[in-house]
Amino acid sequence: MLTPEEMKRKIEELKKSGYRIDTSIHPGRVVVTWNGTIIADTARAVALHETRHNPVFYVPRADARMDLMQRTTHSTHCPFKGDASYFTLVSGANRAENAVWSYETPIPDVASIKEHLAFYSKEMGASFGIEVKS
Repeated sequence: MLTPEEMKRKIEELKKSGYRIDTSIHPGRVVVTWNGTIIADTARAVALHETRHNPVFYVPRADARMDLMQRTTHSTHCPFKGDASYFTLVSGANRAENAVWSYETPIPDVASIKEHLAFYSKEMGASFGIEVKS
């Protein structure tokens, strides 16, 4: 386990080598479906672009079906974003364990994703349709 100082040095080294993380407001609409149900629909999505990763769309919680999400005890840490908390999607007998994540107190560089949700796809046993419209 790295100390906070060691982690800070590692992050700075990665940034110097060209590693980037950027966010922007998506100008269109993002609709997320799961098992035929719309679980998020927004014109206020934040697009996060991170070196070596596909773009991820973060949806404001206010534009998501939080009634279908149960908070779990699972958490992860990203040195570029902070600590992520997770939610399981539940609808009747259908479950997608830890399929949704959120940075409730992200680091300042990515503050625009605070209280937003992102969605895993098939890796977590969920079948999502994420439609991005211009």
